[in-house]
Amino acid sequence: MLGDVSERIVRTRRLALIQDDLVDYEKAMERMTELVDARQRDDQPDTLWLLSHPQVFTVGKRTSAEHLPDPSYGIPVIPTGRGGQLTYHGPGQLVGYLIVKLRADEGVVDYVREVELRLVEALEKLGLPAERRETPEGSELLTGVWTRRTGRKIASIGMRVSQGVTSHGFAVNVEGDLNPWHYAVPCGMPEVDMTSVARELAEPPAFERVSRVVGETFEASSAS
Repeated sequence: MLGDVSERIVRTRRLALIQDDLVDYEKAMERMTELVDARQRDDQPDTLWLLSHPQVFTVGKRTSAEHLPDPSYGIPVIPTGRGGQLTYHGPGQLVGYLIVKLRADEGVVDYVREVELRLVEALEKLGLPAERRETPEGSELLTGVWTRRTGRKIASIGMRVSQGVTSHGFAVNVEGDLNPWHYAVPCGMPEVDMTSVARELAEPPAFERVSRVVGETFEASSAS
């Protein structure tokens, strides 16, 4: 299966690039819905929206109550329509929303694998060896990207598809506070050790460079 995905990733998929700084999660969901509607009507090209969020936990439909954070931490918990389980967003994390019309020969699982491989490529360009993982039968889905040296999870992915168009996307921990990951059970995996580019590299690149490299790896560019 990985071989098939590797072949797909070299196929050109030009994306329009939107870049923002810190955007409230619920406001971002409203805009993302508008972008998806426009893409379904072919009024919007395939798009990558790069941004960050203030502190928030988002939960998928399969998130168990025991995986939620203690309310005393004061971080909002918001249900979301994407796949996956609980994740955390906060300053210093690069979030990428992908509004992409899938081709006739691919499904959302195919595209998630492509996203994983593109993130692996971006991280390796930044000097951080990374990998995607196959999910053993009967285990929690190992969607996302891990570091190869330390085996820690550095990127989370959760997507959905509606009328052939994807929404939601990925989150790469670049810098910032990692403590909130310990307040809950991320990704449905109590044993997971979440990490960041800043934690893994002695001389980490600036957030802006990480954002630029990720955008380039997804073949995304701003309209001229």
